[in-house]
Amino acid sequence: MLYQAYQGQRDLTAPVRALAGLAMWTLGELPGSWTDNRLARQMSAGYEIIERSRLTHERPPFRIPSVIVGGEEMAVREEIAVATPFSSLLHFAKEVAEPQPTVLLVTALAGHFSTLLRATVRSLLPDHDVYVTDWHNARDVGLEHGSFGLDDYIAQVIAYLEYIGPGAHVVAVCQPCPATLAATALMAASGNPAQPRSLTLMAGPVDTRINPTKVNELAHSKPLPWFERNVITTVPLRYPGALRRVYPGFLQVAGFVSMNLERHVRQHMSLYKHLVYGDEEAAAQIADFYDEYFAVLDIAAEFYLETIDRVFQRELLAKGAFTWRGQLVELGAITRTGLLTVEGALDDVCGAGQTMAAHELCTGIKPRKKQHHLQAGVGHYGVFSGSKWERQIYPIVRNFILANQ
Repeated sequence: MLYQAYQGQRDLTAPVRALAGLAMWTLGELPGSWTDNRLARQMSAGYEIIERSRLTHERPPFRIPSVIVGGEEMAVREEIAVATPFSSLLHFAKEVAEPQPTVLLVTALAGHFSTLLRATVRSLLPDHDVYVTDWHNARDVGLEHGSFGLDDYIAQVIAYLEYIGPGAHVVAVCQPCPATLAATALMAASGNPAQPRSLTLMAGPVDTRINPTKVNELAHSKPLPWFERNVITTVPLRYPGALRRVYPGFLQVAGFVSMNLERHVRQHMSLYKHLVYGDEEAAAQIADFYDEYFAVLDIAAEFYLETIDRVFQRELLAKGAFTWRGQLVELGAITRTGLLTVEGALDDVCGAGQTMAAHELCTGIKPRKKQHHLQAGVGHYGVFSGSKWERQIYPIVRNFILANQ
């Protein structure tokens, strides 16, 4: 009944949010001589805060119409290269004079849409031919399409690399680091010509025994059946994925918000003040972030439970016991792929050292093809977005890809 209770709460509060939106629109339509005062601005700001107090379940647009390449503005076309029930492979196509290194950006299936990495995509685009994994909301996938587990995720990454073809580079952010590392090892072991030239792992839980965070402690705090009983629910009948068992995105976001509740409250107070005082740029920056942060997707129960079990509780990849469809994944089989790991010193989701552990596990990669970067002064999201990502981390990623081209 968990999802039904959530849906009921949304249905009950929808009229309040709609009325707040109508009131905000009405104030905006009044003559400026009536609304250019502190009281009107306070009312409008309050209505906007109420109207925004909701989650959405549709993927926001990437909104990257163009980028600057070599000093010239280039149009960008967002195309679906491959479509499957549980994901799509997006291609951000542009017309350039010289071929650029091809990059597959592997995004997390962890409650948010791939657009959470919009800043990452925008940074990569001027220098690379970019593909992105775009995972679908499980509540919109009918039961006739079957289940989707961790092994299926790995298979999808391999299939996308095969579609792109030999010579690609992979950048994996956060949760998909173990799965992407496993996919690379499987391709290397089979001699797959599409195995990537370089693999960049950013803030991902390769070995969660190192410097555990609250996220890791939660995963170990309860046995797997507890998670199945308490956080897995079924999709209501009104959606295409009716009766599919899922880990709902609203629970994931609630968990993340609770980890930094005071910060989120302060941000919304700042949003209110910026709206009252007419600081549109600062208000838009906060509003845009929360429009993205509060856009959530549901995760297939199989994938969620298998990730908790195999990655976080039993740490199979780090122990050399991870299997894919019955086949042992041997990280030592990776020899041709360069390995870069990136971590944030203040990361409270994936502790420093958990991603770097990949270097010790990948014994077949020569030291000259390995590199690690620990970024001072950033938390989890600062690893792949924000000023330090753009100015300090991205140049390292770009240069590593070029060095392995």
